[in-house]
Amino acid sequence: MKILVIAPSWVGDMVMAQSLFITLKSQQPNCQIDVLAPSWSLGLLARMPEVSKTFVMPISHGEFGLKARFSLGMKLRFEKYDQAIVLPNSWKSALIPFFAGISKRTGFVGEMRYGLLNDARKLDKSILKMTVQRFVALGFEHSEKLPSYSFPALNVTTQHQKNVIEKFALRLANPILVLCAGAEFGNAKRWTETHFAELATKKITEGWQIWLIGSEKDKSVTNEINKLTAWQCIDFAGKTDLTEAIDLISLANTVVSNDSGLMHVAAALNKKVIAIYGSSNPKFTPPLHPDAEIVTLNLPCSPCFKRDCPLGHRQCLTDILPTQIMELVQL
Repeated sequence: MKILVIAPSWVGDMVMAQSLFITLKSQQPNCQIDVLAPSWSLGLLARMPEVSKTFVMPISHGEFGLKARFSLGMKLRFEKYDQAIVLPNSWKSALIPFFAGISKRTGFVGEMRYGLLNDARKLDKSILKMTVQRFVALGFEHSEKLPSYSFPALNVTTQHQKNVIEKFALRLANPILVLCAGAEFGNAKRWTETHFAELATKKITEGWQIWLIGSEKDKSVTNEINKLTAWQCIDFAGKTDLTEAIDLISLANTVVSNDSGLMHVAAALNKKVIAIYGSSNPKFTPPLHPDAEIVTLNLPCSPCFKRDCPLGHRQCLTDILPTQIMELVQL
């Protein structure tokens, strides 16, 4: 059985997709799972032992690229897949499996994808309330009741860890608190820099070392936090690729994060995760770890799912005080 999965375009969703891969392998241990995904995700997928092969999506997120989709679909015909599972809900995401002539094309109806999908499911949001449940449900037949699902589990070896330790000349004598202060979706998901800095300063006085991890887009945020702590943090933002970020997080004792892709990475690395939620809903995309701590105020105006606070105050985040988080950061 050869299965091609059309992957999502966000880090967190890609991590949660591993629960589907685990489900498929539990049902058919000898199946081959290949993934069509953005180039940035290849290092992440390489840490998922269920994935056999990856193909790079040649079109940017949001781009239509009909000619490129047709060309890739024709090339994939030679792979002779038995099934395609399409995780994004967009119409265009179902084109490549259709062009590839894959006999069974599974996904939710989404943007009226009848015809492109011949195993089209209607999404009942009252039953499948979580993103991970929706992904996993596509690994079963229509008649199956929603099963329990396995949490994502990324594979990091001691050699992977050794590589980043040597590259960044790290010392591991003191406990490590990783702060993931970015959130690519928007400002309404980011705890304030001053709060992160107050937390960091307190933990530094207690003997912790603070690592700031994020992408190039997070540099202004992490730089401000480091400035407010008198440059006592190690700032990795923009200095690593995603694979190195995974390996660094694997060395942490505790991770404090906004609702972001790195939050899901930390949970999949079996780390102690303290997740801060503002504009998003922790019931929809929680960190998938049994011991994760979720901090949210449940204000009447949240979750609003907006990139920026429509009321201009971000109280769902600013009113979460550093002292609340400090109490949760323990060895």
